[in-house]
Amino acid sequence: MRFPDIDKVAFTIPNVPVLGDLSVHWYGIMYLVGFVAAMFIANRAADKPDSGWTREQVSDLLFYGFLGVILGGRLGYVLFYQFPQFIGDPLYLFRIQDGGMSFHGGLLGVTLALYYFARKTNKQFLDIGDFAAPLIPIGLGAGRIGNFINDELWGRTTDVPWAIIFPNGGELPRHPSMLYEFFLEGVVLFIVLMWYRSKPRPQGSVGALFLVCYGIFRILVEFVRQPDAHLVHPIFNYITMGQILSLPMIAIGGWIMYRGHKNQQVSVGSV
Repeated sequence: MRFPDIDKVAFTIPNVPVLGDLSVHWYGIMYLVGFVAAMFIANRAADKPDSGWTREQVSDLLFYGFLGVILGGRLGYVLFYQFPQFIGDPLYLFRIQDGGMSFHGGLLGVTLALYYFARKTNKQFLDIGDFAAPLIPIGLGAGRIGNFINDELWGRTTDVPWAIIFPNGGELPRHPSMLYEFFLEGVVLFIVLMWYRSKPRPQGSVGALFLVCYGIFRILVEFVRQPDAHLVHPIFNYITMGQILSLPMIAIGGWIMYRGHKNQQVSVGSV
């Protein structure tokens, strides 16, 4: 199967002042889809009686979270995946137009944003994590669809019936690994979190379940994802950077889950 002929540009707005013709890419739209979905789910939760949240707080949380995703995602990509280039050209960090975002960097950015929000609102950090965790998978899934449209992050060569020949991946069929991630990180993770939070759970356990599940899903998909060619250390012949960065997620999530069930303090205001 060959990669479908998909224009990366969804539409163009002509004659925008200063900018000229403005091309709107599908990948950018995927970010918008994730943000709108998160706002919808969070506002519905905030509107429930005794939720402990207001729509204004939801708006602030999403704003800080969005900044954390963008800043942390870019910084994480540069430090985790392009550090030698950054050392040789520090301004590379600011050339966002060249592409490059890291989920794990974005997660660290969001974590800092949630911590700041907790300090600002006098809410418990773990409660905020429980509230925010179910908001993330739709954005993750939408982002993987954006990766597919962009013809990037494809998998290793394979002969499975659903393999795809990607224009940027050579003439051999490959695993559509970004679609695997869409299914696991987007669809499955969203269903699992929404089911789990449907009943009162120990404080921190919803956010912890997100960390554990995402880490496991990412490690599994990385086995069929094309390794990063620029990461040449011998360790990357056996394990990918994505797998290395996912291991602490599983460990931290498991520890929070254990502590939460041990203390039995119920989370307040989860989605």
